[in-house]
Amino acid sequence: MKITVSFPFIFFFLAFPMLVFAQTYQVSGTLKDEQNKEVLAFVQVALFAEGDETNPVVFSDSDEEGNFSLEAPQGTYIFKAFFLGFQDQIIQDVKVSGNVELGDILMQSESKNLEEVIVRTSRMPVRTGLEGIVITPENNIANTGGTLLDILRNTPSISVNVDGTIALRGSTGTNILINGRNSSLTQNLDQLPASTIEEVRVINNPNARFDAEAESGVIDIILKKGQDLGTHGGVEGTYGTRNRSNVGARLNHRGANFNVFGGYNYRDWKDVGTQRSNRVIFEEKETLTQNTDNTGRDKGHNMNYGADYYFGNNILSYEGIYQYGQNSQTNTLYAVLHRMSEAGEEDEFDYVRRNKEDNTNEVIDNALIYEHNFKDKGHLLRFTASNSYQNQYKTQRIEIFGNALNPSPENLTGQERAYTDEVRNISVFQFDYIKPFGNGKFETGLKSNIRKFDNDYIYLRKDESSQEFIEDPTISNRFLYKDQIHAGYVVLSAKRPKFEYGLGLRGEFTQVDTYLENTDEENRQDYFNLFPSLQTMYNLNEKHSLKFTYSRRIDRPKAWSLNPFPDITDSLNIQRGNPKLQPEMINSFEFGHLANYEKSSLSTNLFYRKVNGQLDFITFLKDGISYTQPENLLSSSSYGLEFIGTSEVNDWYAVNGGVTVFRIAVDGSNISEEFTNSGFSWSAKLTQDFKLIWGLNFQLVANYDSPEIEAQGKDLAQYYMDASLQRSFFGDKGNLSLSLRDVFDTMRFAGNALTNSFSQDFYVKRETRILLTTARFNF
Repeated sequence: MKITVSFPFIFFFLAFPMLVFAQTYQVSGTLKDEQNKEVLAFVQVALFAEGDETNPVVFSDSDEEGNFSLEAPQGTYIFKAFFLGFQDQIIQDVKVSGNVELGDILMQSESKNLEEVIVRTSRMPVRTGLEGIVITPENNIANTGGTLLDILRNTPSISVNVDGTIALRGSTGTNILINGRNSSLTQNLDQLPASTIEEVRVINNPNARFDAEAESGVIDIILKKGQDLGTHGGVEGTYGTRNRSNVGARLNHRGANFNVFGGYNYRDWKDVGTQRSNRVIFEEKETLTQNTDNTGRDKGHNMNYGADYYFGNNILSYEGIYQYGQNSQTNTLYAVLHRMSEAGEEDEFDYVRRNKEDNTNEVIDNALIYEHNFKDKGHLLRFTASNSYQNQYKTQRIEIFGNALNPSPENLTGQERAYTDEVRNISVFQFDYIKPFGNGKFETGLKSNIRKFDNDYIYLRKDESSQEFIEDPTISNRFLYKDQIHAGYVVLSAKRPKFEYGLGLRGEFTQVDTYLENTDEENRQDYFNLFPSLQTMYNLNEKHSLKFTYSRRIDRPKAWSLNPFPDITDSLNIQRGNPKLQPEMINSFEFGHLANYEKSSLSTNLFYRKVNGQLDFITFLKDGISYTQPENLLSSSSYGLEFIGTSEVNDWYAVNGGVTVFRIAVDGSNISEEFTNSGFSWSAKLTQDFKLIWGLNFQLVANYDSPEIEAQGKDLAQYYMDASLQRSFFGDKGNLSLSLRDVFDTMRFAGNALTNSFSQDFYVKRETRILLTTARFNF
């Protein structure tokens, strides 16, 4: 019998196993919010092979209707859905031998716990918890086209001075971190574009995990790196008044085993301003009036980049930042000095001092992070090693025009040069271990923070006879600062149905070495301190909680504040450091109430701080020259009440903001009774969002800081309002916005000082009413 086998039959017989093996099936479903049954769009979903929950076999996102579809070959899988503000949804033992319909999958909103209480609003996600708040800057239109300083200006509890000084609840003693690490980038916060920042964490009463540094707490800046599966990115460009511009782009790709990300931003910002001051010396009957015109330009490049590698239960990450900036400015000071002579006649002396300054700044940050996750959830081990390098080089060309108020060449009477070369190195080595147990968690870790600062200042005067610039060794100086802070901590936390707590203890050994090359003067300080912390929360019900926190903290003198050599940019108002400064020791208490509703939240906090050895700037007169330097006052105390709230009132109106009221009392009686002062202050921030016709979003942001006392006087009130209009396109992937900063041109900084020997007032005004247009597209 003859059997004929055709070629197609043979091909099918041989290929059939491969076709079966290669065949894929659809796993689909719909994701919804368990509470209100609304669909959840853009949720990350993935299938994992059994025994490997690190590397997804396939992944995707839900669409605008909450629907998703994953294609996978035959097998048994674990399904996971991830979404910010919701608990991970996990479905075990998903058997795929044909198309699988999972139906409606309900995701639970994250419940309140010791770490954070999450309040979701479509316009401004806010997470409020025991230690502070977390905000997402991208949801505030007023931040568009700005920098980190603009974000902080619009953050509840925070005030920003005209020179970029940050104050939290009235205190300038803040520890600013980048991605949870100490970094030289915090020296120039206006060089970090707002578009590169993922979120800002404000931690008023940090527990023992954090450095004990800073009086008022920690501000942690988290930069964007991208963690979403697949390829994502965005571009943004801003153009505004006086040809100000800011452009940037970012890109990340995450696969099963790796994630790479990078971003670049270029900023070109021009600035103009004026300032004036008046000083009266009572006994000498001397009056000094100074007016200064300022112009400046900042050009900067900012890059952040890195990668994550996932293998088994391990993650190896690298994070890098490179920043290069150029700043040029011209400050022209016009001074008029009136003094009564012994004969009773009034003498007048006029002069102009013009300072042309160029500054280059380079920062390189590198960090390597290794993390191992054990099989039980939350059990992990982490090692971090990082280095931050900064080199700033400043050139000053100073011209003096004596007995004249006209800076013309014929009135030139003197010239000076100054060169400052400053190098900063910060190295951090850190180990953290977390072990959950029952209803609790045990945490411990070690950290070493090693810093080296080298400031080399060269000052020259032009010799009229030789027409050469000759160095003045009485002013030139080189100051070297080194410190090492070695720390260890333990935190024990537990959770019960109604009550949760966290108890921590941190020990820090500090060694500080300073060396002044000119005088061959060395100083060393060694000290060890213990810093306990306590966090508790009592959950009254699902919507209301009470909290109490305590921490002991330290605020060490900054390196520049220890350098005794003077800054003579203004020869009649000289600033210098004080090598005898000691650290502040702080005890901080907070009691609060958290209320969370479906579309609104309110956080109410009572706080009290006691500072021993308060650091403050003191001004005194000698031979008609005012000298300003930091001193350790006896103590200070502050207490206050803070409200932070957010609400979606209806479909077209949302509001969020905060009010802080506090009293500060400063006791400088160890120096003089005239350095004792006290007073109440308050600040308020209000952001209102309106949904208008044609898909337009309109936003108003108002800020007010009341007068605030200092040891010798007070700062006057500051207030301003910003207005922004935004329209989204391409399914919310792109938007176009128009922002008018400081609508009524009211932002300025002013204050006064009064002692037994003199009075002084000052006023600083920069160009703050600025119109900006920004275009953004994300993919």
